[in-house]
Amino acid sequence: MLVLPTELTHEQAEACLQMLLQAARSEAAPQVLVDATALTRFDSSALAVLLACRRECISDGKGFSVRGLPVRLRELAGLYGVRDLLPEMG
Repeated sequence: MLVLPTELTHEQAEACLQMLLQAARSEAAPQVLVDATALTRFDSSALAVLLACRRECISDGKGFSVRGLPVRLRELAGLYGVRDLLPEMG
């Protein structure tokens, strides 16, 4: 399972993405799960990071899902029309 930090804004986005991509590539399971429960401070960059990670996982033939997506980030994803690209897992 990959874990998002408590803060993910434009300032942290590139470093966070690189960390997630490296972890996703080394994940042996066919499904990559990103835990977003710690995420409390974020902007739209968090969506960009999650979507880029999803693209990489799919490119590697792995599934992708998110757990604990904050309500505001879920609403933002809906506003941008990408909500369905970030499936939530219990």
